[in-house]
Amino acid sequence: MNVTINEEGAKALVTLNGRLDTTNADQFMKDITPLMNGSYQEIEVDCTDMEYTSSQGLRMFLMLQKNVSSRGAKMVLRNMKPHVKEVFDITGFSHIITIL
Repeated sequence: MNVTINEEGAKALVTLNGRLDTTNADQFMKDITPLMNGSYQEIEVDCTDMEYTSSQGLRMFLMLQKNVSSRGAKMVLRNMKPHVKEVFDITGFSHIITIL
């Protein structure tokens, strides 16, 4: 999983590329730590090139969502492939995290 973070003022634009699973979850956590430690009011995650997420990845997204919400900020996931979105739907995460 490759993670790219670009800043636009108080907004973070995040691009994901690849598979998010147990083999790279620790690195993904390190990659998203600046998002949790920052003061971004909005985090937009482009999932166009995210091929897969495991339950470990879902947990990371949930942690990020809780962190963002606790600061009164917002996070959205965009352009998710149907088979990846299905994982979020089946697990109920699409009711917790905004997916556009």
